[in-house]
Amino acid sequence: MAGVLEGRIALVTGGGQGLGAALALRLAQEGAHVAVADINEQTARDTAAQIAAETGRRTLPLQVDVAEEAQVSAMIDRVVAEFGRLDVAVSNAAILIAEEITEFPAEKWRAVMNVNLFGYFLVAKHAARVMKAQRSGAIIQINSKSGKKGSFKNSAYAATKFGGIGLTQSIALDLAEYGVRVNAVCPGNLLDSPLWINSLYAQYARKWGISEAEVRQKYIDQVPMKRGCTYNDVGNVVVFLASDQASYMTGQAINVTGGQEMR
Repeated sequence: MAGVLEGRIALVTGGGQGLGAALALRLAQEGAHVAVADINEQTARDTAAQIAAETGRRTLPLQVDVAEEAQVSAMIDRVVAEFGRLDVAVSNAAILIAEEITEFPAEKWRAVMNVNLFGYFLVAKHAARVMKAQRSGAIIQINSKSGKKGSFKNSAYAATKFGGIGLTQSIALDLAEYGVRVNAVCPGNLLDSPLWINSLYAQYARKWGISEAEVRQKYIDQVPMKRGCTYNDVGNVVVFLASDQASYMTGQAINVTGGQEMR
């Protein structure tokens, strides 16, 4: 059976690992040909090769720093040169640096802003110039529940995600007349992701003087549906927003939080 994105051309930034790699694979499973962009060239290549082998879809690995406009512009041009068009742009690349506000180094705060918000702006700007000419396309930002509610000792990340929703709504208004839709997805905590398993559980266990299992349970208990968010949960919504099934949706920031965030 053909997928709902059969023959579409998709781009995923931050696609070399973690959620980005999972989204790139899911888009390919739904029939899209996928450009996998990452600041780490090797992970982009490895992920693209894996996706091509598993799905038979065409892939294109790209090394890009999304905070550098010349690189982003060249990335979009390369996708169009390779595939002839661009139908779906998923702005997923992001970093997280967390500090209490009085202890937050200004250069680190700015670094989060450069990747998460300025980088999204650049990806959307250059994807839009192609999509406007096509008079079709979908731009999707991977946002966060931190884009809906402030995050403790995490002001830079939350600020970029709040800003990302405002940017999503504004770009949606700019592009509506051209048939280009712009939406955001706001996942909850991805408790089975490498970030949590390899880093955050241990950090929070030391900080709070409890076990890693207790840390996990603490976060699960905050969710009405009593489980963490999964890559598949996010992928389901991304595929929907990328497809024609969402043809009357733009400017939205959709929660995927198990009821933890409802605004």
